[in-house]
Amino acid sequence: MLSDALDRFRPVDATEAADVARLRDLLAGGGDAWSRSTPLHVTASALIVHSPSARVLLRWHARQEAWLQVGGHGDPGETDPLDIALREGVEETGLADLKPWPDPAEAAIVHVVIVPVRARGDEPAHEHADVRFVLSTSTPEAARPEKADAPLRWLTVGEALELVTEANLRETLRRITW
Repeated sequence: MLSDALDRFRPVDATEAADVARLRDLLAGGGDAWSRSTPLHVTASALIVHSPSARVLLRWHARQEAWLQVGGHGDPGETDPLDIALREGVEETGLADLKPWPDPAEAAIVHVVIVPVRARGDEPAHEHADVRFVLSTSTPEAARPEKADAPLRWLTVGEALELVTEANLRETLRRITW
């Protein structure tokens, strides 16, 4: 499933091509590429857009102390990154109408990036092979934070580019074309 989606994806530069190659190696390794117990594992995320207002939704992530896209780890047995991004998007925003954008019939990976994750508590530093999508909503006013310390903000892409601190997320934002 993920391998097929990667076959249709075209990296935009050498860095992304190297990240895709590492992800392919992980998938070919025979283990559970989604397992949190491995130093590199797959995650899925998405930028949520409201195209009529040309805005994107960002979520505050307290652990990373940054405004980021929605997303995360697969639950046990989940291996479809789009399904994971959709589930995480609904859980983190309350938006029940999320669908792939710009074409709901053909969900496409928008960005693949290996992201370092700092150690925390008993969890060692590790890496996420993050597979990113863009999802849309027609009900932006329905967005509700999952918890009090994870507020949401609707922003123009320009505002989001100024707010985010992660270079890889800036790149994902630049790939949104209205």
